[in-house]
Amino acid sequence: MKNTITYQGYSASLEFDPVDNLLVGRVLDIDDIISFHGESVAAFTSAFHEAVDDYVAACEKLGQTPEKPASGRLMLRVDPVVHAAALKAAAHTGQSLNRWAEWVLRKAAHV
Repeated sequence: MKNTITYQGYSASLEFDPVDNLLVGRVLDIDDIISFHGESVAAFTSAFHEAVDDYVAACEKLGQTPEKPASGRLMLRVDPVVHAAALKAAAHTGQSLNRWAEWVLRKAAHV
């Protein structure tokens, strides 16, 4: 069972805190910290929606763009010469272009 919930493109963890008898959540896959809790599933869901809405509103008020989780899909437009060279490089390593490009991006991003 996957213990996550999704709203407006944001996903959050869902954990039970037996000490405080609460459902506790935190928005995943962004650097900003957004956490919330509820005493029931309905209260937890409502708190999650409110936390995301408040985060987006606060960012707008501060003139900042709210951080959004990456989808894992990336569309690039490159020069055909670069595309051909990348295809050859990927084939040379025995990898698909997607796998090779991910390796190159990881290396460049120091991930």
